[in-house]
Amino acid sequence: MLELKVCTPDDACRIGKIGELFVYENFGRVPVESVSAGDICAVCGINDIMIGETIADKVSGTALPTIKIEEPTVRMSFSINTSPFVGKEGKFVTSRNLRDRLYRELERNLAMKVEDGETADTFLVSGRGTLHLTILIENMRREGYEFMIGPPKVINKTVNGKLLEPYEIAAIEVPEEYMGSVVELLGKRRGQMLDMEASGPEGTSLLKYKVPTRGLIGLRNAILTASRGRAILNTIFDSYGPWAGDISSRDQGSLVAFEGGSTTSYACVNAQERGILFVKPGQDIYKGQIVGIHQRPGDLALNVCKKKAATNVRSNKETTAPGVTNPIPFHQIIFGKDDFFVDEPHKDLDAEWNFNLPYVQNLDNGPVSIKSKYMDFTE
Repeated sequence: MLELKVCTPDDACRIGKIGELFVYENFGRVPVESVSAGDICAVCGINDIMIGETIADKVSGTALPTIKIEEPTVRMSFSINTSPFVGKEGKFVTSRNLRDRLYRELERNLAMKVEDGETADTFLVSGRGTLHLTILIENMRREGYEFMIGPPKVINKTVNGKLLEPYEIAAIEVPEEYMGSVVELLGKRRGQMLDMEASGPEGTSLLKYKVPTRGLIGLRNAILTASRGRAILNTIFDSYGPWAGDISSRDQGSLVAFEGGSTTSYACVNAQERGILFVKPGQDIYKGQIVGIHQRPGDLALNVCKKKAATNVRSNKETTAPGVTNPIPFHQIIFGKDDFFVDEPHKDLDAEWNFNLPYVQNLDNGPVSIKSKYMDFTE
């Protein structure tokens, strides 16, 4: 067993012991007694070492310059599932299971931070953008964890009494005929144009914007809709800047079911006249569940479980009932508001768009928290 010095960035050192030493040959590891400068090696035996620390010679070793890890810019809340469908899909449902899994993630996900929330079963998870967090959520879903998540919120800073928020550089490649719609979307989200140039021989333009991270939440789906799916969006963190003001990402309300049960074709045909549905006929829902997007501002309560009255009276004229349109997938990262929570336990995430969507707790006193069972992580 070889004794070495482990040095931290603040010049504090401690003695560590290496049990085994390996180098890489071909596609495998080979144990060796020593390594020289330039060798790529693997060590075993130091349990408490962290990224940024230096393994050096016991006598004359010093710490190398620290590797700086980018700070998180987006935060989401994780908590145990309290919806009516709790325990039907997930294997790990307790707050202890959730805590252990989140803190275990910190061992290999260095840019992520986990903090205790306001209650014992709530945790605040911070990461570099919504994609960073949704990858964690998807991995936990596949492992059988059942939990709720809140909407993403940016992490602001206060420097010299001024409120700062994170900004990112967005590069959008879009055909010229759709450029007007894309520019309008970015303007509504407080984007500042940095550059615009022609890109490619087919009339494609490349736009570069500096946009607040708040404005990028849900932007990808909106741009794809405006450009008929022909735009390409890439973003990268830039810096913190002054607060850009209020940003509205959703101007439409929600369609909320005021009765639980199984949805019917008769009710869905009538409901789709009020907006876009998330559910399909024959799907089990519960009271207060969000079943679609209202075509106007404000929420609308309706009954998607209503059955057609059976009578012995024939109609004098023949009527052809319109069919039910296919439901659209629910995008929590795009759809979420401050009072939304989404359940995330199901194993068959993409099965026929079978989404059991948010419900509003305390429906009589207004929407307090909204939860759902299925999510589509495409943002």
